[in-house]
Amino acid sequence: MKIAPATPDDLSSLLAFRKEAAAWLSALGTDQWSRPYPADRLMATIEAGVVFMLRDGNATAGTITLTPEAEEGLWSKGELREPTMFVNKLTVGRDYAGQNLGGRLLDWAGDRAFKAGAVWLRLDAWTTNAALQRYYIRHGFEHVRTVTEGDAINGGPRVSGWLAQRPAQPANHGFTDETPPPRSIAR
Repeated sequence: MKIAPATPDDLSSLLAFRKEAAAWLSALGTDQWSRPYPADRLMATIEAGVVFMLRDGNATAGTITLTPEAEEGLWSKGELREPTMFVNKLTVGRDYAGQNLGGRLLDWAGDRAFKAGAVWLRLDAWTTNAALQRYYIRHGFEHVRTVTEGDAINGGPRVSGWLAQRPAQPANHGFTDETPPPRSIAR
């Protein structure tokens, strides 16, 4: 399998991919991703070069967004001074479930973050999705805190305020990496 940057041609596939994930999550009893993601916002992240596709031949096996930009209102000023990359929208297709592709995508993200000069790989997860939180803990993340709307910095999150981090570090993810070298974020 190879990992490569998403292109504008991937927009419809990514929207369908997210819809599939939302249906699966709903069947598990969570409202995570129940609202459709705005296509224009997704296109902006594709054009920014922060969305990556895991491809198995012509099929999309997974996707991950990796950015140096934090979701507003989640992390403190002190935390934001630390070189960090943030994981968003990690999704694995149902046809590829059970193969640890999500864990390997997290390893790829941690490796890419390390190469960019990051100290941390961070994420925010759905506050009420305990199974997802346990998944990230199993993959080496440590829970930092849960930010609720009343606690939020500058207005903060609506529903995705479970914060976790793990050190950015080299990893053998096993994918053929067709992404350009990351830009340095070291401060």
